[in-house]
Amino acid sequence: MPPRSPYDDLVHPRTRKKPVPQVEAEHDLVVEDPSSGFVGAVVRCEKDVVHLEDRFGRVKGYPLGPGFWVDGRPVVLVRPKHSAPSGPMRSASGSVYVNNARARVARAGRIYVEGKHDAELVEKVWGHDLRIEGVVVEPLHGVDDLPAIVREFRPTRGRRLGVLVDHLVAGSKESRIAEQITGEHALVVGHPYVDIWQAVKPSVVGIRAWPVVPKGRPWKEGVCKALGWEDDTGYVWAQRILARVSSFTDLEPALLGRVEELIDFVTTD
Repeated sequence: MPPRSPYDDLVHPRTRKKPVPQVEAEHDLVVEDPSSGFVGAVVRCEKDVVHLEDRFGRVKGYPLGPGFWVDGRPVVLVRPKHSAPSGPMRSASGSVYVNNARARVARAGRIYVEGKHDAELVEKVWGHDLRIEGVVVEPLHGVDDLPAIVREFRPTRGRRLGVLVDHLVAGSKESRIAEQITGEHALVVGHPYVDIWQAVKPSVVGIRAWPVVPKGRPWKEGVCKALGWEDDTGYVWAQRILARVSSFTDLEPALLGRVEELIDFVTTD
């Protein structure tokens, strides 16, 4: 055997392995897991896990790191780097965020919304504003209960009552109740959507439009079936809809205006 030469370890430049690039797991980035063939868009990125959703609405979590493809090339997925804000911080509603502010003692005034999901959405987007202003939001279990609530609440100066109603259209039972109650110290407003789910922009939950559900069929259940979602509406609301709402930009303008109107109304002394 000939003696070993220092040239024995020379490698052709084309055979050298290039480093795998790092790619930040930004929202909506399309990623492929080649080991399983699963392809999906980034919907959430946690400390060590990235969640991908495919075109059928299936969501899978994977550890961040190597083993992914983007645009047909291997990459190493890493957490997104969020740059420091150059201006004042904004709350989810778009208002200026007040740092280290203690929640104000609750006002006598109240805002009622039609249902638990409505209350959770208002809290997620306007929660900071409500605590700064000392406004409490409570769920209303049905518009039919509203006259009794108003009689017991007895709105007056410094004790104003605001109410947000789903699908408030002219000539309906809800509109007649609203007309009876609205006055100097009570205000009932409504949005045009059948349910608060519709006030979330379809693109936020990965669909082109909210399905049309035939009359006489429960709307939420009809939506879940049409989209192939789980039949647990509580899970769908919490995981597929509310979890993807991060700010007012994810909501329809018709809802934004009504909530802002109610907050202004109950905080005017």
